[in-house]
Amino acid sequence: MPELSRRRALTAAAVLAGTAGALPALAPAAAAAGHHDSPETFDEVYKGRRIQGRPAAATGHHHHGAGYAVFVDGVELHVMRNADGTWISVVSHYDPVPTPRAAARAAVDELQGAPLLPFPAN
Repeated sequence: MPELSRRRALTAAAVLAGTAGALPALAPAAAAAGHHDSPETFDEVYKGRRIQGRPAAATGHHHHGAGYAVFVDGVELHVMRNADGTWISVVSHYDPVPTPRAAARAAVDELQGAPLLPFPAN
């Protein structure tokens, strides 16, 4: 077994001190990130259109909406969460919004009364 040198003891102490100081700083960020990963469920009428949003059931294909489904008049509006936490939809792709509810409202605004057509899956 190698002897414990002064250099090894100081290195180990520095690593432990650095790790102990970093953990409390990371905990609030991890807790905040978990809160933002689950958008609220909603069901409302917006400008005469029924919009709904809820956690998506697990299916065989990949969802970009982080497991969240949005519907306009019962037709699924494909949504995607961006890396910065904003949301976009297939209808208003270049206008990021803060929530899936806002994405549904933006889609209704963009559709201007036209029906949302089903988006073919791959």
